Amino acid sequence: MSDQSGSASNKFRSHFFIEIALIAALAFYMMLAKEQVVGDDLAFTFVGAGLMALVTYWTLNTLRDGLEVVVVRAGRLKH
Repeated sequence: MSDQSGSASNKFRSHFFIEIALIAALAFYMMLAKEQVVGDDLAFTFVGAGLMALVTYWTLNTLRDGLEVVVVRAGRLKH
């Protein structure tokens, strides 16, 4: 059971660091887009929309991994 806990923790940790990098990239994009009008530069808008979708997907994926870690640890406490 501890092997499963370590694997889930390592996966969550790596996904969390990627999450931080994606949020930093989104913050950088928002700083660049501060003076832009939405739709003025279509490629820039598509990049932003894609980045926001990726951050949303990755956040939900990371939350799932975090819940998996909690479940594995809770199961270990019961036994």
